[in-house]
Amino acid sequence: MFQKRDPQAPLAERLRPRTLDDLVGQAHLLGPGKPLRLAFAAGKPHSMILWGPPGVGKTTLARLMAQAFDAEFIAISAVLSGVKEIRDAVARAELALQQSGRHTILFVDEVHRFNKAQQDAFLPHVERGLLTFIGATTENPSFEVIGALLSRAAVYVLQPLTEEELGQLFDRARETALNGIKVAPEARALLLGAADGDARRLYNMLEQIGIAVAESEPAAVDEAFVRGALAQRLRRFDKGGEQFYDQISALHKSVRGSDPDAALYWLTRMLDGGADPLYLGRRLVRMAIEDVGLADPRALRVALDACETYERLGSPEGELALAEAALYMAIAAKSNAAYTAFGAARELVRNDTTRPVPEHLRNAPTRLMKELGYGRDYRYAHDEANAYAAGENYFPEGMTKPEFYRPTERGLEARIREHLERLRRLDTEARSKKK
Repeated sequence: MFQKRDPQAPLAERLRPRTLDDLVGQAHLLGPGKPLRLAFAAGKPHSMILWGPPGVGKTTLARLMAQAFDAEFIAISAVLSGVKEIRDAVARAELALQQSGRHTILFVDEVHRFNKAQQDAFLPHVERGLLTFIGATTENPSFEVIGALLSRAAVYVLQPLTEEELGQLFDRARETALNGIKVAPEARALLLGAADGDARRLYNMLEQIGIAVAESEPAAVDEAFVRGALAQRLRRFDKGGEQFYDQISALHKSVRGSDPDAALYWLTRMLDGGADPLYLGRRLVRMAIEDVGLADPRALRVALDACETYERLGSPEGELALAEAALYMAIAAKSNAAYTAFGAARELVRNDTTRPVPEHLRNAPTRLMKELGYGRDYRYAHDEANAYAAGENYFPEGMTKPEFYRPTERGLEARIREHLERLRRLDTEARSKKK
């Protein structure tokens, strides 16, 4: 099943674990009594989806299962494959079963890239037991994998490797990658941090360091040598994937929770990871409307000004304006009363009948409209005491007056609340006089 290791193969491939005990990490799945350890011990493969970030052992686990279960192993990538490759895999599985009686494990890397038709193509063969399906994905399978396939596969969540686990891999790989040259503790710590929980990334960086060592033959590898040998690292960040939306969620909730330091942290994380600054600016505008609202109407202007500043200055100067806006949103008084009111109004209108506009509120630009009563008895608020027509009705006739907007007692809305309560008292007094 495993091909002979090519000495020129990437370090990650040369050091790929050959046994389950060689695998580092995922103790919550592979420790004693844990689900995948029990599956290996039972010798009965089952369909599964391995969900986790890059470089945590998804492909290795699938290969080790095929080896442990003495199964034919067919690997396809959803990035490069289509229905034809799936049919070829099914044909190979049929042949293996007929010729040797061996079962087949079909490993689909990046399974979230398959569309519904492609996933449907191998579903019948999973159902009848010809194939044991193992899918690997970096995206939430709840959104990316069809329900029929999800219901037939166990989902296992793999975690990024801890710094301690990466340290084990580093110590294991140092002799091969660096010919045993001494590595200073601060250089080791820098590499483990830069790996960001990804074993493959750690191995790739060690290969780059190894090339630099071979060229310059330093006495030891220190922090300065590592920084000089590596190109600027990119954090694990997918602009269209789940991590992107997780970080946006963290930023929004930090602002909503009035934690300026956390808001600044997540904003900086996303900028550092390559997020579009203007996208982040638009999200800050949304926060100003949804979570700050009329408790501090200045917040919206601050957010819009930050976007305009970035458009004029670009990076990095414009990013400071976004940071300032994020801090303002976090420390501002909060109210979602306007957001909630708009949602309630939309819901009512969506489910209500089409009610006619009351005659006294209708526009009357022609004589006929005036003769029909359009605009009659309308009270011009500016001619009334305090510029308020107390007791006037602005809703359709026969409609119970809803109360969509309920201002909070925070920020400017506390004064708005007082003002509305005063107007409602005037309405009550005016209506009682009519009686």
